[in-house]
Amino acid sequence: MSNEGRIWFNGQLRPSAECMVHVASHALHYGSSVFEGIRAYNTPNGTKIFRGKDHLDRLKYSADVYRMPIPYSMDELHAACRETVRDSGLKAAYIRPLVARGNCGLGVMPKNMSTIDVAIMVSPWGAYLGDEGLKNGIKACVTSWNRLAPNTMPPGVKAGGNYLSSQLIGFEARDRGFEEGIGLGVDGLLSEGAGENIFVVRRGQLLTPPASSSILSGITRDTVITLGRQLGIQTQEIPISREQLYGAEEIFMTGTAAEVTPVRQVDHMVIGNGGCGPVTRRLQDAFFGLFNGQTKDEWGWLEPL
Repeated sequence: MSNEGRIWFNGQLRPSAECMVHVASHALHYGSSVFEGIRAYNTPNGTKIFRGKDHLDRLKYSADVYRMPIPYSMDELHAACRETVRDSGLKAAYIRPLVARGNCGLGVMPKNMSTIDVAIMVSPWGAYLGDEGLKNGIKACVTSWNRLAPNTMPPGVKAGGNYLSSQLIGFEARDRGFEEGIGLGVDGLLSEGAGENIFVVRRGQLLTPPASSSILSGITRDTVITLGRQLGIQTQEIPISREQLYGAEEIFMTGTAAEVTPVRQVDHMVIGNGGCGPVTRRLQDAFFGLFNGQTKDEWGWLEPL
């Protein structure tokens, strides 16, 4: 984020440079923040926010799990997201709502539960794993770092602290020359990427780990499952072993940032045709078709500013 433009911070748009938090903020010391990543797309009918309400519902869920009372309604935050995008002047943007414990005193247990900062940032954002990766696929590896166990920290909550695990997975992958890392669960079965859900194509069907596999149940993941069903492509949410990656016909990753990104290699083993496979391409076309007018939005996912 640059210091240009404005951020919605604690109830109003402010210059970016003025949006400060105290060095004693609880979130800085103890990781007590939750957030979302939302995209706004430039469509033939103007800029539209993609599934913003669904993202904000998950934000509230995440905050509720960590007992962080958000001092605004979801309708107020939804209006603030639209206002911030309009104020930015961007036709397409990445939106980052953040809820964090503020300066409520040092100590793991917050002394004042209601000291909460809320921010909404807007920024340009291209293809997270690169334009080439989006078109022809990325190289990924299974790393030595496991994803969070369900009885340690809730992996289905989008909390800032959870992404320390993602950083370790991502660092190791890049150190080894890959674009992205994959984490297994504590049971040795497939979980997710550093910041993405994973799909495996087998016999024309989609396989993806269930919510119980220490994953964040992604909004884009749900979108792909829904679009696949419309295209006659069924999805099974089942446990997946590591070796099933190596024998997959196709693999792709999904997420707000990653969108629908093919995986062409795992651990230097070529997957399928070594690029973007036909099933992945169909789902990509359907997904991006929502934003170029080729796919009818039957679900009310595109929200006007």
